[in-house]
Amino acid sequence: MYSLPVVSQPNDLYTKIVSSSIIFRGDSYMAAKRGVSQTAKMEIHRVAHYAFFIGLLVAIVAGFFRNVVGPEILVTTLVILGFLVGLFNLTAKETVPFLVAAIALMLAGIVNLGLIPGVGLILRSILSNIVVFVVPAAILVGMKTIWKLASD
Repeated sequence: MYSLPVVSQPNDLYTKIVSSSIIFRGDSYMAAKRGVSQTAKMEIHRVAHYAFFIGLLVAIVAGFFRNVVGPEILVTTLVILGFLVGLFNLTAKETVPFLVAAIALMLAGIVNLGLIPGVGLILRSILSNIVVFVVPAAILVGMKTIWKLASD
C-alpha cells in the first residue's frame, strides 16, 4: 500500500484527510474507509475499556462497603457497565478466553465464602459483585459468538 501525495495547500485539513485516505493498489485508486469511522470505533472501544475497569473497581469497593450502597443502585450500575463491556470491548480473539473466565467466575460465585472467618463475607460480596458485572457481558459475547457461527 502506497500513499498517493496530493498537491495542495499543506495546512488544509481537507487535504490531509484526502491524502491519507487514498491508497494506491496496483493500477487502481481505492478510497480507504478511514477517518471518522475508525476514530469513532477507537473512542467507543476506549469508553468500553474504561467501563471494564470502572466496573471492576466498583465491584471490589462495593464489596468492602456492602452496606453503604443500596443493592438496586449497585446491581443496576454493574449490569449497565457489563452491558457496555460486552457490547463494545471484546475482539474476536478475546471471545473464548473471556467466556471461559466468565464461566469460572460464575462457578466460583456458587461457593459459600462466607464460611471463612474474618474475610469471608467481604470475599463473597466482592465475588458476587464481579459475577453481576460479568454476566451481562458474557451473555452478549455468547450471543455474538453464536450469531457469528450461524452466519458463517
